[in-house]
Amino acid sequence: MQKAIRATAVIAALGLFGCDRQPEPEAPLIRPVRYIEVLPAGAARSRVFSGVAQAAFEAELSFKVPGNVATLDVAVGDKVFAGQSIARLDPTDYRVLLRESEAQLQRTRAELRNAQANFDRSRELYENRNISKSGLDNSRAAAESAGALLRAAEQQLERIRLQLTYTELKAPQECRIASRYVEANQNVAAGQPIVRVNCGDCAEISIDVSSAWIGRLSPGVEAVVRIPALGAEEPVGAYVSEVGVATGRGGSAYPVTLVLRDNCGEIRSGMAAEVEISLPGAAPAGIVIPFVSVGEDRGGQHVFVLEPAGDDTYLARRRAVDIDMTPLPEGVQVRGGLSNGELIATAGVRRLVDGQIVTLLDD
Repeated sequence: MQKAIRATAVIAALGLFGCDRQPEPEAPLIRPVRYIEVLPAGAARSRVFSGVAQAAFEAELSFKVPGNVATLDVAVGDKVFAGQSIARLDPTDYRVLLRESEAQLQRTRAELRNAQANFDRSRELYENRNISKSGLDNSRAAAESAGALLRAAEQQLERIRLQLTYTELKAPQECRIASRYVEANQNVAAGQPIVRVNCGDCAEISIDVSSAWIGRLSPGVEAVVRIPALGAEEPVGAYVSEVGVATGRGGSAYPVTLVLRDNCGEIRSGMAAEVEISLPGAAPAGIVIPFVSVGEDRGGQHVFVLEPAGDDTYLARRRAVDIDMTPLPEGVQVRGGLSNGELIATAGVRRLVDGQIVTLLDD
């Protein structure tokens, strides 16, 4: 009984001690949000797209004929010039075929001379009525057949000569070796990739643009490119050179290619890129905001306006707006409640509350 009393006293004492401790205040939750600046419909809007650098010309080089790789004269990263030898096949088999073809050509020439001489004699005999018309026709047919065989032999010889030249693989222009797929003394088939080359003085940037924005792009549109891998390097000027007319296989975005204007010596194929393009608006008038930025509850339709709060933070203020829900390519039109230049949240609106502290997350 005394043990129970002592245990109860200890528990009570611990409870009193715990009540004396004040709970530590919780740090306010700062949520990152995506945002846009409210602009008049039709005004240019800056958009940032993720892309990747790629060579202006990229190709896998291969031999046109099969054979054994005798030499492979380049390594990954090597610079090659137009016409420079990259690899060679063992030409022995093709040289043997060339000699056989040359011999065959000589035989067909001799056969043609013999057939032509027989035809000439047959014609004289026919004129002197010493052979029949069928004998003359037979000798003429033999001469024409020998002529056809000669032409076929000449074409065969030309084909073998071309195959012999195909045993050397040359660079199409000034390039760098990006990959090497085979080694010396390896047997390869015709068309089997030997090396991959990246060519061109400047890399290009490839981005994917959604259907909502692709209509605003055309060749010549200016852009600014940043390469995160290069650290604090200055942004590089660029312009749109190609705009895709069909989406990629299995995707919903259109490929767009940009050409860098200068300062591209350090940019290599495969580097990630950020492309900023100023795109014109397409709505007729007023203010247009993305549909996802509009919330709706018992109080009606609203947005969260982001007001500076200091230290790179903002206050999310709930504000009622008058929305025309007729869909437009850019979103929905605002009839009242917003002013040009204000910032509004564009994602996670349902998770925001009035007065919540947020930080801005670039799109």
